[in-house]
Amino acid sequence: MLCAGNQTWSKNGSAAVWASTPNSALQTCSLILAATTAACTTCRHKETDVTSKHWNNVEAEVALDPDLPIVDPHHHIWGKGWTHPLFEPYDADELIADTADSGHNVIATVLVDSHAQHYTDGPEAMRPVGETVYAERVVQESERRGGKAAGVCAAIMPHANLCLGASVGEVLDAHAEASRRFRGIRHMLAYDAELPPIYGASEAEISKRPEFRKGFAELARRDLNFEAWALQPQLGEVLDLAHAFPQVTIVLNHLGGPLGIGRFAERRTEGFKAWKEAMAQLATCSNIVVKLGGIYVTQTDPTKIQWPARPLTSEEFADLHRQYVLTAIDLFTPSRCMFESNFPVDMLYTSYNALWNGYKRIASGFSPSERSDMFAAVAKRVYKLQQT
Repeated sequence: MLCAGNQTWSKNGSAAVWASTPNSALQTCSLILAATTAACTTCRHKETDVTSKHWNNVEAEVALDPDLPIVDPHHHIWGKGWTHPLFEPYDADELIADTADSGHNVIATVLVDSHAQHYTDGPEAMRPVGETVYAERVVQESERRGGKAAGVCAAIMPHANLCLGASVGEVLDAHAEASRRFRGIRHMLAYDAELPPIYGASEAEISKRPEFRKGFAELARRDLNFEAWALQPQLGEVLDLAHAFPQVTIVLNHLGGPLGIGRFAERRTEGFKAWKEAMAQLATCSNIVVKLGGIYVTQTDPTKIQWPARPLTSEEFADLHRQYVLTAIDLFTPSRCMFESNFPVDMLYTSYNALWNGYKRIASGFSPSERSDMFAAVAKRVYKLQQT
């Protein structure tokens, strides 16, 4: 287990995992339960094992509004050969089990970059294409299975390094050749020197680099989307990109990364106000849509969640998300919002079944057409799912 206080890792009295992890991936955590039984040396949390399968093998809730079509616009897949100190592999089998067994009507999903399954050799710029190739194999296998497996990875949003400038066009074309489901890319903006690092984000204000802007123009030339994973302090960068490239659809990940850690830890009311003001500015740009969810990744934690010893119920999940979700919907309207699972990351505190029940509880006051937008129609439109 890791805690923000001293960022201490302890497993059987050894710090070997911390020391040997490339890019200190473990440091991405402010307070998180590791994927293996471990004791936290700086807080009162008990030993636990949250990412083993038994974490979600609890009695499922009865799915609310089970016929409501859902397009899950944000999940990851980590193949069996991929390793991470905090998560077990989450491959097609695990994803299909979650979607098919949740009790919810998940008709399609969108795979988003996680820097997994990249090629390990060849030109460095082309290595992210490996994730698209891998995802396409997942799609083919899912279509072969048919039934509830169909619709997995209906759109693919991998990584490409926009700082390559105009030459990134070759990478984008390689992604497109690898899969007709390729719809755009994610290049991390979520870097803050005072906060725990996010894997894949390595430089402050990277979107202001001339090379990045030239690379972004290649997205515009190909009618591709941009997945913007930015923390609250970088929302101004997203606004600048939206103004500079009005023809590019920008998908704001995880509610714009509202913060409750680091310098924001004791200023949550002030932080919420600043986040809302920044989101209001983004909402004036018609080319920005927002994903509702994913705000309890360890780099944000806006309401100071205490990681539970059991999965959160849908009521608990809804209570934690409601203020931020409803604020975003009010600003962007349901026609520019879509609920996301962010699985398997959000598996750290709830199940796939309870997560969607939680969102349905939050959305219960909206009209049927508005719920249809936020649970499926917006994602279908943004990711052009009719083409797949």
